[in-house]
Amino acid sequence: MSATQSASLRHRVAWLLAALVMLGLLAIVFRQPLADRLWPEARAQRLREAAAQALAHDKLTAADGSGARELYEAALALDPDRDEARVGLQRVALAALAQARRATQAQRFEDAHRALQLARDLAVPRAEADAVAETLRKREAEVAGIDGLLAQAAAARKAGRLDGDGTAALPLYRRVLALQPNRTEALEGREDALSELLQRAAGLIEQKQLAEAAALVARAREYDPGHVDLPDMQAQLARAADARRTQGQRFLRRGRLDAAAAAYRDVLAVATDDADAQSGLERVAQAYGQRAERYAADFRFADAERVLRQAREIAPQSPALVEAERSLAQARQHQRQLHIPANSAQRARRVRQLLAAAAAAETRGDLLAPPGESAYDHLRAARALAPNDPAVRRASARLLPAAKTCFEDELRGNRLVRAQACLDVRLQLEGDTASARDARRRLASRWIAVGDERLGAGELDVAKRAHAAAQALDPKTPGLAALAERLRAAAPADD
Repeated sequence: MSATQSASLRHRVAWLLAALVMLGLLAIVFRQPLADRLWPEARAQRLREAAAQALAHDKLTAADGSGARELYEAALALDPDRDEARVGLQRVALAALAQARRATQAQRFEDAHRALQLARDLAVPRAEADAVAETLRKREAEVAGIDGLLAQAAAARKAGRLDGDGTAALPLYRRVLALQPNRTEALEGREDALSELLQRAAGLIEQKQLAEAAALVARAREYDPGHVDLPDMQAQLARAADARRTQGQRFLRRGRLDAAAAAYRDVLAVATDDADAQSGLERVAQAYGQRAERYAADFRFADAERVLRQAREIAPQSPALVEAERSLAQARQHQRQLHIPANSAQRARRVRQLLAAAAAAETRGDLLAPPGESAYDHLRAARALAPNDPAVRRASARLLPAAKTCFEDELRGNRLVRAQACLDVRLQLEGDTASARDARRRLASRWIAVGDERLGAGELDVAKRAHAAAQALDPKTPGLAALAERLRAAAPADD
C-alpha cells in the first residue's frame, strides 16, 4: 500500500469515528434512540409493549400519560395501520368494566363510576355497561340508606327548607330518585315540595318581586319540568310582567326613572328577550342623559356624574350618553372660564351683574345668541353661582316662556335647527315635563317629514341626518321606524 493510499484510509477512518461520536452525542442529548426518529414503527412497538405492561398491572389510565389507555392511543397515532393498539384499547375497556364491578362490590362507588365511565368512553358493549350501572345504582341505594334520606327530606320540608344546599328537601328527594327513580315516597314528596315552592313564588308575585319569583319558578322547572302547577305559575308570571311593563311606561312618563328601570328589569327577569322592556330601558337611559345635561348646565357636576353612572348601568352604548358626556365636558370648561369668586360678597355682586346682562340680552332679543353673550348664557352662569337665589329663580321662570315662544316660532317657520336650540334651552329650564316631551315629539315628527322629503329627492345623506335628529329626540315617534326601513332599502349595496 502506497503512502497516499494509507493517508486516505486514515482520513476515512477518522471521519467514521467522528460520525459515530456525533450519533452517540445526539442519542444522549435527545434521550431517545435515533431509530425512533428514523423508524416510528419502532417507537409504536415500544409504546404497545409499555401499554400491555400497564394493563397487566391494572393501571388503565393516568393523567401523566403512563396508563394503558394513553399508551395505546399514542401507539395508534404513530402507527394507525396496525390493529394491535385497537385491540389493546378494547382490552382496556373490558378491564375497566371489571374494575367497576369490583369497586361496586367493595362499595368504592366513586372508583366504580370512574371505571364505568372509562369503559363507556372506550366503547364497551352498551348492554354490559348498562348492567354494571344498574348494579352500581342498586348497591349505592342499599348503602346510602334510602329510608334515612327520605326521613331527612320530610323533616327539611316540614321546617320550610325546600331548596338550597344538599340538606334541603328537594335536593334530598333528587338524590333518592337518582338511586331509585320509581320510589313513590320520593316522587310524592318532591311533588308536594315543588307545590310549596311555587306557592312562595305566587306570594312574591303579589309583592311585585318578579325577579325572585322567576328564579323560584326556574328552580322548580329544573327539578320537574312537568310539574302540574308550572303552567299556571308561568301564566301568572307573564301577566305580572305585562302589568310591570305598563307600570314602567307610566313611571317613565312621570320622570320616575329609578322606578321605571326597576320595572323594566323585572320584566326582563321573566322574559329576557322582551323587546318592549329592552326599549324601555333604552328610553330610561336617554332620560338620564337628558337629566345629566340639565345638571351640567347648572354646573351641578356631582349630580350629573351620578345620573350618568345610572344611565351607563342600564345602557352603556346609548347615544344619549355620548351627548350628555360632551355637555358635561363643555360645562366644566365653561365653569373654569367663569373664574367664580371665592368671596360671598363678590359672588353676590357677580350674580347681580350676570342677571342684569341676561335681562339686557333678553330685551335685545338675544335669547340664545351670540354664544357667551345670550340671555341664556348669562342666566346659566348665574345659576351656577347661586342656583337657589330667589332672583335667579325668578329670572329662570321669566326666561322659560321666551324659550317656549322661540321654539314655537322656529318650528312654525320650519327652521328646525334653531327650533332644536330653543328646545334645548327650554328643557334646561323646564325639565322633563309632559309639555316638554310633547315638544320633543313634535320636533322629531318634523325631522321625519324632512327625512321623507329629502329621501324622495334622492338626498340620502340629508335624510340620514334628519333620521338621526329625530331618533335623538324621541325614538318612539310614529314614522321613525318606517323611515329607517326606507333608508336601509335606499342605501347602496356596499354601504
